[in-house]
Amino acid sequence: MPHALIDPRDSLARQNEKLLRITETLMRRVEQDTDASGLAYTQFQRAVMLEEEVRSRTQDLERALDLLNESNARLAIANRETEAARSNLANAIETVQEGFALFNAADELVMCNSRFGMHMPDIRDQLKPGLGFADYVQVVSQSVFLSLPDGETPQAWAQRRMRHHQDNSVIFNARMTGKRWVQVSEHRTTDGGTVILQTDVTDIMRLERRERERMLDDQARLIRATLEHLEQGVCIFDTQGRLVGWNRRAGALLSIPVGQFQIGNRFSTIFKRLRGDYSFSDHASPRLVLDWAGHKGRREPLSFEIQGRGSRVLTVFMQQMPDGGFVISFTDVTSERQAIRAVIEAKETLEQRVLDRTLDLEDALSEAERANASKSRFVAAASHDLLQPLSAAKLYLASLEQELAGGPPGEMASKATKALQSVETILGALLDISKLDSGQASVHVLPVSLGLMLNQLRDEWRPMADAKGLDFRVLATGVQVASDTTYLQRILQNLISNAIRYTDNGRVLVGVRHLGKAVRVEVWDTGPGIEEEEQDRIFGEFQRLNASASAADGMGLGLAIVERACALLGHPLGLSSQPGGGTVFWVELPRAGRVAAPEPGVAAPAQDGQIGHLIVLLIENDAELRNALTVTMEQWGLDVLACCSEDEAFALLGEIGVAPDVVVADMQLDDRRSGSDAITALRNRFGPLPACLVSADRDIALRDTAERLGALLLHKPFDPGALKAYLAGLPG
Repeated sequence: MPHALIDPRDSLARQNEKLLRITETLMRRVEQDTDASGLAYTQFQRAVMLEEEVRSRTQDLERALDLLNESNARLAIANRETEAARSNLANAIETVQEGFALFNAADELVMCNSRFGMHMPDIRDQLKPGLGFADYVQVVSQSVFLSLPDGETPQAWAQRRMRHHQDNSVIFNARMTGKRWVQVSEHRTTDGGTVILQTDVTDIMRLERRERERMLDDQARLIRATLEHLEQGVCIFDTQGRLVGWNRRAGALLSIPVGQFQIGNRFSTIFKRLRGDYSFSDHASPRLVLDWAGHKGRREPLSFEIQGRGSRVLTVFMQQMPDGGFVISFTDVTSERQAIRAVIEAKETLEQRVLDRTLDLEDALSEAERANASKSRFVAAASHDLLQPLSAAKLYLASLEQELAGGPPGEMASKATKALQSVETILGALLDISKLDSGQASVHVLPVSLGLMLNQLRDEWRPMADAKGLDFRVLATGVQVASDTTYLQRILQNLISNAIRYTDNGRVLVGVRHLGKAVRVEVWDTGPGIEEEEQDRIFGEFQRLNASASAADGMGLGLAIVERACALLGHPLGLSSQPGGGTVFWVELPRAGRVAAPEPGVAAPAQDGQIGHLIVLLIENDAELRNALTVTMEQWGLDVLACCSEDEAFALLGEIGVAPDVVVADMQLDDRRSGSDAITALRNRFGPLPACLVSADRDIALRDTAERLGALLLHKPFDPGALKAYLAGLPG
């Protein structure tokens, strides 16, 4: 086969040569062969096919040769351009004023210019392409022209240089011999190679040094001028304790001649003069100062005072400088110390005066407290003494009004009763104010049914509101609050009475607003309103906005009592008002968890039923009140046994041989026995008698006593209807 005669691995020329030789051989054999078997024709066909293949291969060879020639031409052009670029790059690098070197990614030197390493002639011959970067650094470190810092070896410098080689960019200055400086700038290329530039910065360094020296001279002059303008004296010493700077103020303060202030003078020389003329403070001594100045290590600042033979006092402050030297400053504090002594003397004098004034104030305070206590006792005693005949007068008038009902005398008796009620209200307010101001008021906080209390106040004040034609409403509520029943009732009573008293037409509304853990009782009215500048004044004593109001309308104590009682109980109090638009007062109360027990001091509502036939034991030490109570209760159809003391009561009961059905006793008796003691003694003799305590005292302890006894408590002057209602509820 023809394909077996040609080796494909031969070149085209070799293959053509083989084909030509085969063709010639076959043609020659065809011409010589005369055999008629047709073998010659077959060989001829093969020769023709081989010739055709040779022609095709020859054409391919010619095309390949043309392409090769074209490629060689282009390669030649590229080589020329490359050589030109390399030549241009080399020329450009040579024109660069700095030393230039390029290392490839394998840290091998590719090329450098003639200025690279020009300051180290001893290593120039070793800076050739192929040099490793580590070898380059080692060679540089061993150069005799490299001036290493004091104490640094070539090996240490080379290690530090190789550590910097890890960074992407490095710039540092290297000092050469002959006071020359080279700035080395090293940067990474994008393919991981390294470019190094070496710049001679000797001139720049010299200019900087001259500029620095000039600036130091300027700074020295500035420092000198600054030192001379300081109020303190300053001395500067170097590490050897030699004087290197000072100002004239130091010589003036220390009284040292100028000749002794010279550069180079030892600290000990100046200190000797200082030690002779000045005495040191207690916590500092000359030895301590000398040891501090001579110490070579780190020193903490030292501060002390020295005093001259006269009155001059200097504060000395010694502080170490960064270079190991130290600075001493002297400050004249003579005037300050004199001022301090004057202040101390004035303080002592002032303290004595303050002590004298304090003693005087204590005496005045004691006198004021005694006067206040005396005033409180007087008000309490006077009120008690007034309440006794007032109670008797109310009872007499009640009896008289009942007998004279229906005629003009009855109307006059009714007016007299109302007048006495006004007096009672004023006396009660005076007692409350006195007790609250004296700090003797005590509270008993319990759960209180706010709805029950508001309903009682509604029934109490509805007649007055109806008489004025007002729409008086109290909204129902079932909330319980934590408060003192007596003071809370007085607070709400005063707020409601004020709203009704100062509202001529319209309405008065009382409601409860819920605030989470608290509630707010609000009293709204459509009265004339209160000017803003008057809203603080109305809580003072004897302050009434309606100047034309009579004493029967109150003495202006209601809101003063409200404010003091709210402060005592911790109940926030406020108001909002618009002139001509009405007013709202509110009191904020904390919620309670359970309903309050009935108060012993609150009487049941009056009833119109008849009182059963009862024997009433009356123990009252005031004759007028005893007689008035006797007349009143006898008019109700009761049998009254009137006594002035417990002993008289037992004697009378023993004499007539009967037991009373109910006891009405005054709390304060003359024989140092109280009405509660009398009730207890009578119960011990006659069993569980119903009882009623009567007292002008409004102390909360009395209410607790009545609650313990299970007795009704009536405060003088009391409403006869309350006593009648209580007695009507007892079995006849």
